[in-house]
Amino acid sequence: MEVSQRAPRKTHGIEIVLILMVGVMCLRGAECRKERIRSSLEYRAINCRAHSASLTDFGGVGDGKTLNTKAFKDAISHLSRFASSGGAQLLVPAGKWLTGSFNLTSHFTLYLHKDAVLLASQDINEWPLIKPLPSYGHGRDAPGGRYISFIFGTNLTDVVITGDNGKIDGQGALWWQKFRGGKLRYTRPYMIEIMYSDNIQISNVKLVNSPAWNIHPIYSSNILVQGVTILAPIRSPNTDGVNPDSCTNTRIEDCYIVSGDDCVAIKSGWDEYGIAFGMPTKQVVIRRLTCISPTSAAIALGSEMSGGIQDVRAEDITAINTESGVRIKTSVGRGAYVKDIYVRGMKLNTMKWAFWMTPNYGSHPDNHYDHHAIPVIQGINYRDIVGKNVSMAAQLEGIPGHPFSSICMSNVTLKMNPESKKVPWTCSDIKGITSFVTPRPCNLFSDQGQGKVRSCYFPHETLPIDKIELKKCSYHGMNSLN
Repeated sequence: MEVSQRAPRKTHGIEIVLILMVGVMCLRGAECRKERIRSSLEYRAINCRAHSASLTDFGGVGDGKTLNTKAFKDAISHLSRFASSGGAQLLVPAGKWLTGSFNLTSHFTLYLHKDAVLLASQDINEWPLIKPLPSYGHGRDAPGGRYISFIFGTNLTDVVITGDNGKIDGQGALWWQKFRGGKLRYTRPYMIEIMYSDNIQISNVKLVNSPAWNIHPIYSSNILVQGVTILAPIRSPNTDGVNPDSCTNTRIEDCYIVSGDDCVAIKSGWDEYGIAFGMPTKQVVIRRLTCISPTSAAIALGSEMSGGIQDVRAEDITAINTESGVRIKTSVGRGAYVKDIYVRGMKLNTMKWAFWMTPNYGSHPDNHYDHHAIPVIQGINYRDIVGKNVSMAAQLEGIPGHPFSSICMSNVTLKMNPESKKVPWTCSDIKGITSFVTPRPCNLFSDQGQGKVRSCYFPHETLPIDKIELKKCSYHGMNSLN
């Protein structure tokens, strides 16, 4: 039986094509794997999310020119549907994303890629007007309402703004010029404002050039501000860093702030409006803060404090080229109180004052404030503080007939600027004790002497906000839009 033989096939060309195709597929596969790695992001948050999307899924264009307000609003509106089924996260990818103001939603995470930049629109029509804050009565820049904040939220729960140090740029120069030129009919917007909300996290983002205050949680509770960098020109007006306002349980830690105003300012309403609203700020923790603010304070309490401020704990604070380390500012008409304030472990370098208290911070919302509403300042504790190149140790002024009382300072060493011509201590209408303080305090303090050194009190019990444990979360680059 003859075995048939089939002619040999010419396979060399086909084999070469296959090899090339496999090679290309391998290369593309490696690139795809790299893309998957790049889009697989990990972060820590108060809660993780079951659903994910990218801003580009909603038509976002990161070229720095295309307006993305609609993309943000559409994305957040759509993702709000998942609030009851595990929540959702929105990725802002690398790029420059021009947008107007937008509102957040509950059970939601806004994540900024490390190369993402949110650019606030310079078109004022992109900034709707809203009513004044009820505890303030009217706007701070003008009597009427105010422009909504760049990133805004109200009546929310479980909201996270985080990233890999992506940037939020308020492009505030336009607003600063209008403010200085007296051309504002309404109060400037803030960078981030969260109202009437609970369980808020702002972490690992960089805020630059805010039109006014940077982070303003108000009428809210359980707030974590962690690992945030805030940068503004040191002469920019009212660019406060973090201002918890009528809030309970706030933790501010590991932040670096360069500001044209106070790095952290604790507030609770303005004169008769704050008194009537009656919501204090209490249980605040500030730790590992670095501040540069040549015209203001590392930590301020007030001046708007008419709902009361109580139980503020600050430790491991560094202030460089800053006007004062801690300042308490108030006025007749504010009413309420600032009490139970605890500060330890401050390092001060090149300061005008280490400590400042004043009852003459006289700005008022109107002429209807109560002239008999006297603020009470008591239970102020400073310990373990060192400073160098300080022009004045302290300027401490209470209210005649209503002295600021129960002030304690211990283990404080301040090296004075040798060129300063000012008296180290200026004191009036205050009462307190000191222990191991250099230079020697004013005579209104009762010095305990070397043989009776005592440390000013700092609480040992843990506040509820310090019991929050962050979870390890991720974004895998696969959207869940259905």
